[in-house]
Amino acid sequence: MAKQPNPARRNERSRQAILTAARELVSEVGYAKLTIEAIAARASVGKQTIYRWWPSKGAVVLDAFLVLSEGGPQQDMALPDTGDLEADLKVVMRATVAEFADPAFERPIRALNTEIINDPALAAQYLEKLAGPVDEAKKARLRSAQRTGQLAADADLDLALELLYAPLYQRWLLRSGPLTPQYADALVEAFLKAMRPDIGQLMDGEDSGKLEN
Repeated sequence: MAKQPNPARRNERSRQAILTAARELVSEVGYAKLTIEAIAARASVGKQTIYRWWPSKGAVVLDAFLVLSEGGPQQDMALPDTGDLEADLKVVMRATVAEFADPAFERPIRALNTEIINDPALAAQYLEKLAGPVDEAKKARLRSAQRTGQLAADADLDLALELLYAPLYQRWLLRSGPLTPQYADALVEAFLKAMRPDIGQLMDGEDSGKLEN
């Protein structure tokens, strides 16, 4: 008796083919000219297969980007924590700068950002699936730095992330300057000058430690 094909495996192959096709096409023709029909043809599936899993081409591009940048939304997003906040942030920011300078990443994410501006539902998906979890991982590393006295204990961590990343996003979005390792390091150094605890906080921490001992 012939072995029946596994529907789950077949569906996963189709899903991966669709995501690959979307990623390739958005890089080749841009988001404006991208169509569900073209994705279906490139992936060798019917349009109804795509609409069964995604409500729009923007949603397809979002998932294609998630696979490209994160290996999927379940990947461990924890930032390095060696005990040296400056060194750890420089590793992360250098990697981020390199990613934004990579054409394979840059074109689909620029297309995705363009669509997010005009599609609140897609913006909500992006926040839920990627931006939110990534920001929580970043804040977990900053909380660790607060516990060790490397970051101001009263720092607003949402604002801290904006101080660190917003200049990079603006430079990338406006193409106003090169994205280099030196630029990544400079962002971290400027961030730490603004966010390190002041002398009074450090002394209070030391006094508290003496009292506990």
